Amino acid sequence: MSRTLIIVVASYLLGSIPFGYLLVRIFHGEDVRSSGSGNIGATNVSRKSPFLGALTLFLDAAKGYVAVHLAATLSHFDPVDLRLGRIMALAAVLSILGHMFPIWLGFHGGKGVATALGAFLRLAPMAVVVAAVVFVVVVVLSRRISLGSILTAAFFPATVWTLKLSRDPAVLALVGVSALLIVVRHYQNILRLLSGEEPKFSFGSKKSA
Repeated sequence: MSRTLIIVVASYLLGSIPFGYLLVRIFHGEDVRSSGSGNIGATNVSRKSPFLGALTLFLDAAKGYVAVHLAATLSHFDPVDLRLGRIMALAAVLSILGHMFPIWLGFHGGKGVATALGAFLRLAPMAVVVAAVVFVVVVVLSRRISLGSILTAAFFPATVWTLKLSRDPAVLALVGVSALLIVVRHYQNILRLLSGEEPKFSFGSKKSA
């Protein structure tokens, strides 16, 4: 029980490290939440600096990966023990929640996509590869990063199940919770997509529409 509590707390605290906020504050002396979408994630940070945006993406993914890896290490469960997958999936959910609702920023954080990427790269790497392909295809065709994130998250649980990476109902439920959290956090984007007001991503030097 004590190990589970440590894993839960550690996963949340790791996820709650606001790398995007910290990087913009350190290198630009600004609050990234005061510009663009007001988000602390890589997409909004990249509006200030593409390099810092890429670094934010890496660090946000890394904290999700570390949280799940730490859960696997601290739990001491045998690889064939169903509890291993469950505690790793729980750590993934907690790290995503930490990013979305960081205690350090008054529980106002990001949308959790990069953190989920890192977390599930440790838990279900093949599903992440498929998800990455889906994301790229959707973004290239639609030129909307938000749509790629929403559809990738929505189909991720089915991807895990189809690839037979886990058939444990508890793990699939936790993966589903993670996906639902990400989709719900994109509710403003969904409203803009439905109204045709969601900005398009520019692949060249032109600004987003």
